[in-house]
Amino acid sequence: MSGRNDNTPPLEGKRRLAVALEYGGQGAPRVTAKGAGPLAERIIELAAEHDVPLETDADLVAVLAQLELEQAIPESLYRVVAEVIAFAYLVKGRFPEGWEERQRDQGAPRGETGAQRDD
Repeated sequence: MSGRNDNTPPLEGKRRLAVALEYGGQGAPRVTAKGAGPLAERIIELAAEHDVPLETDADLVAVLAQLELEQAIPESLYRVVAEVIAFAYLVKGRFPEGWEERQRDQGAPRGETGAQRDD
């Protein structure tokens, strides 16, 4: 996956920029918070407090920051955001609901990703 892995939030000029997405497993992820400067710092702090993985791809954050609050991401961003969400699941050792069943239906061996399911 592209992006920096140093957990340094992207900068907008000299100001931090942050965007929070929510994905409930159905429909497209949506923007639930965004901000620059002190607001971005607070979004990042809250993410850390709640053990939410951070993606530090400055280009992706800049594009997502152009969306309105509560707006679903556009179809053109589905793939890159899906990669971020998949990475977040794997970091936490979890799978989305129904993932294992879909993998079996597609013929993939169970547990091939190396992640553990929380049962």
